[in-house]
Amino acid sequence: MEIPALALAFSKSFLLALLGVLPILNPPASAPVFVNLTRDLDPARRRALATRIGRNVVLMLGCAMVIGTYVLDFFGVSIPIVRVAGGLIVAFTAWNMLYAQQAASADKAEMAKSLVDDDHVRIQAFYPMTFPLTCGPGSISAAITVGAALHSRQWPVTAANFAGGLTAMLVIGLLVLLTYRYAGRLLRPLGEVGLIVFLRLTAFILLCVGVQIFWDGASELLRGLNAH
Repeated sequence: MEIPALALAFSKSFLLALLGVLPILNPPASAPVFVNLTRDLDPARRRALATRIGRNVVLMLGCAMVIGTYVLDFFGVSIPIVRVAGGLIVAFTAWNMLYAQQAASADKAEMAKSLVDDDHVRIQAFYPMTFPLTCGPGSISAAITVGAALHSRQWPVTAANFAGGLTAMLVIGLLVLLTYRYAGRLLRPLGEVGLIVFLRLTAFILLCVGVQIFWDGASELLRGLNAH
C-alpha cells in the first residue's frame, strides 16, 4: 500500500470522524452548564476540571469508536436501539435542565466543597460533567457509527482510518478543554440574567436534539419492521 493512499485514507477518516461527532457533541452548547455548576470554584480547580473532562471525552469517544461495535454485537444491541435509549436520556436531562430552579447558594457551596480534593474532582469530572452533560449518548452512538464505517478489507487502510479517527477524537477533546477553560470569560458579558436565559435556550435545543436522536433510531426500527 502506497503512502499517499494511506495519507488520503487518514485525511478522509479524520474529517469523517470530526464532522460526524463534533456537531452532536457541540462543546459551546454545554459550556453554560459547566460555568453554572463551577462558578464557585477557584480558577485552578476549574482548569483542572476542564482538563479532566477533555481527557475523559477523548477516552470515551475513542473507545466507543474502536470497540463500540464489538461490544454491541456481544450484547446483541443494535445502533438504532442505542439511538433510542440515548435520545431518551438526552431528552430527560434537557427536560430537567429546562424546568429546574436555580441551585441555591448552599448547594453551590456544597458542590464547591466537594471538589476540594482530587478524588472528588475525578468523580465529578466523569459524572455528570463528562457523561451525560458533555459527551452524551448521542455523541457516543455517533462515534460507534463512525467506527463501524472505518473498517476496510485491507488492514493498512483500516489502521490509517482509525488513526485519522482517533486524531479527530483528540482534537475534539482539546476543543472541549479550551471551551470549558475559557467559558467564563466568553459568557461573562451576558451577566447573571443573560446566563440564565442562555442556559434555558441551550436546554431547549438539547431537548430537541434528544428527540431527534430518539426519532432517528425509532424510524430505523420501524423501517425494519415494515421490511419484515
